[in-house]
Amino acid sequence: MDKREFIKKSSLGVLGVALAPSLLRTISEKGRLRTAHIGVGGMGGEDLKAISSHKLVDVTALCDVDADRLAAAHKMHPKAKIYSDYRKLLKEMADDIDAVIVSTPDHTHAPASMMAMNMDKPVYCQKPLTHHVSEARAMRKLAEDKKLVTQMGIQVHSFYDYKLATLLIQSGIIGKVSRVRAWSPKNWGYDGPAPVGNDPVPSTLDWNLWLGTSSKKPYKKGVYHPGNWRKLVDYGCGTLGDMGVHIFDTPYNALELDVPRTIINECREPNGFGYPENNTVTYEFPGTKHTTETLKWVWSDGPGAPAPHEDLKLPGGEALHDQGAMFIGEKGRLYLPHFQKLPKLIVDGKYKDMDIESFKLGAPVRDYESEGKKHYHQFVDACLGKSECSAPFSYAARLTETILLGVIAGRFPNQTLHWDNASARFSEEEANQYLDSEYRNF
Repeated sequence: MDKREFIKKSSLGVLGVALAPSLLRTISEKGRLRTAHIGVGGMGGEDLKAISSHKLVDVTALCDVDADRLAAAHKMHPKAKIYSDYRKLLKEMADDIDAVIVSTPDHTHAPASMMAMNMDKPVYCQKPLTHHVSEARAMRKLAEDKKLVTQMGIQVHSFYDYKLATLLIQSGIIGKVSRVRAWSPKNWGYDGPAPVGNDPVPSTLDWNLWLGTSSKKPYKKGVYHPGNWRKLVDYGCGTLGDMGVHIFDTPYNALELDVPRTIINECREPNGFGYPENNTVTYEFPGTKHTTETLKWVWSDGPGAPAPHEDLKLPGGEALHDQGAMFIGEKGRLYLPHFQKLPKLIVDGKYKDMDIESFKLGAPVRDYESEGKKHYHQFVDACLGKSECSAPFSYAARLTETILLGVIAGRFPNQTLHWDNASARFSEEEANQYLDSEYRNF
């Protein structure tokens, strides 16, 4: 099904009629925020916990295709109505919810979020924002056209160390930045064969709803649900779409980047089922006021990442943190381990002290429980008119597009792809087929 047709049917056809403006309320009459949660297992459970910890939130509806996960969430919020189909939830609860939290596998982010936004609901959506570039652009446009409060779930965006690193880079502490290197040894890829045959679908799982708009496939135990979907091209976005979003975020934000001009992914040949287990993706970005004329960005993931490189050498032969980013500038380097570790300034091969008190961020925070809630509570407060979101879809869509271009480049190993921001198309026509996909009727 064409995405425009799906979105139209989801927002109007399912509801039967367009909602009157008087019913499109962002804030309930009692000054509290009534939330609906789509996906409540795994990260969805963490999202539910953090959003509901805000004193002005009432969890009103819960949705999950897995009955066990739904039951566990309902036990914590027994007053909430429960659903297995987000379309039914949004239809029946339109007048009783103020904001929607989408915490599903990646391929359902856009369908669920777009339906909610078409109903004028603010949306908090987990990262990566979408599964396809076309969806990221559509979500950004819809959010901006409707002036909706939105936030992508990149919690570390609001953490102390990442805010500090952003301020340091923008202060010019290492001069204009020419390169960024970022890495994660996590392996959300799969180099093996596609599964054959099928297994009985658990009685607690609605497999059709889990597949959603993606193509029909037989269920195989342990392959898709509950966790391995990140490895698979039809549902997730690999390590780059998981950890890459978190680790890209601070350099991308600090350098005020847009989308890249060229992308090349050094990886194995595509197998049509799983993402490569090792990727080295090199981007070239147009320059900004914080960078040289162009910026080179190298991402590496999978077992053994990153490979040794002069840019990554630490003073005294110190070992790199297993995940992180390195800014390379005219005056030195800024090393940002992931996560909850202070950035470190390196000049002439030695660590240098930094005056961080001048940025007035207070003492470093090392309590994940308090830090982790900030990003969520910022969204709630923004919905209540008390704050603004720091990772709205206007920002998140560009970051996600950048990530997804690297994922697409994995379909064309060792080939440089050229991206045109204005037309949202590759010069290499064969790559454009991966910017979108058909939506299945389900």
